[in-house]
Amino acid sequence: MMKSGWKRILIFMLLLWQVLLLAGCDYYVNEQPAQQVPVPFYNRDSRGRADTIGKLGIYSISIPAGVIDGWARYVGDPGDFADPKIKAKYQRPPKTYDLPIESFGFQYRITDGDVYTSFRQTEEDYRRDNETLIPYGKPFPWASVSVYGQYDAAAPLNFNFTVQDDFRSARDVTHFDYVQQEQPLYNLTIYRANNGIDPQTGEPWKWDDNAKDILLKKDQAGNIKTYIKCQFTHHINSCRHMFYNDDWHIQVWISYSRTYLPQWQEMEGRIMQILDSWRVTREGKLLGKQIGKA
Repeated sequence: MMKSGWKRILIFMLLLWQVLLLAGCDYYVNEQPAQQVPVPFYNRDSRGRADTIGKLGIYSISIPAGVIDGWARYVGDPGDFADPKIKAKYQRPPKTYDLPIESFGFQYRITDGDVYTSFRQTEEDYRRDNETLIPYGKPFPWASVSVYGQYDAAAPLNFNFTVQDDFRSARDVTHFDYVQQEQPLYNLTIYRANNGIDPQTGEPWKWDDNAKDILLKKDQAGNIKTYIKCQFTHHINSCRHMFYNDDWHIQVWISYSRTYLPQWQEMEGRIMQILDSWRVTREGKLLGKQIGKA
């Protein structure tokens, strides 16, 4: 009986030891830290501020710190008006030079092609121009720029449908047609609502809320690549200018005083030069001198 009792105790102890060993192994596996994603190299400005990184369209970019107006939105980020619960649960993938950027904005100075950057002279220039030009109705030399990456391979990089839909909306809602003008304006085809005449008064438009001038530029294939809407009353006299860039696979929106409409082509070219200056390799190595670096 004594021997049988000791055998039972020994077997019990062996079983208990195995259970504890398995539990320990399970604890060890579960408690191992998650594999760390390598932190990418960041370019920094003279104050040590890190650039904003990602892929815009098909190119990796490094946007100088202090340039972006607000923040960059990445593909998949919840919208501004998304459910707060969704925002709280959302975890963005680690930032890399391959993480697709949905959109971002910045301020561009039309007169010299520079950009607004905090802690550069342009910050003081922008503040001064706001205080000394806008209150007195003088042309404001800054344009608000928004850039959107285009990632849908099936979506055409043109405004063909958008323009036709706007023309249809004018007919259905405000009951007038847009009429192409005989003479181009600044190398743009221009359309005026009801040929520039308010159908209710029979006189030139005095209110252009639904009758803005529309200006277009097509490529050699006949696709609309530049689409500009300009106001001409209310002392606002502003333009909203949109264009596609096939090389980058991006759409760009620019808002500025109509005073600078003659420079529309120069603006498109200079904005693309700015973006080109921010290009980097997939490892973050700069390919040129960054415009706007503090």
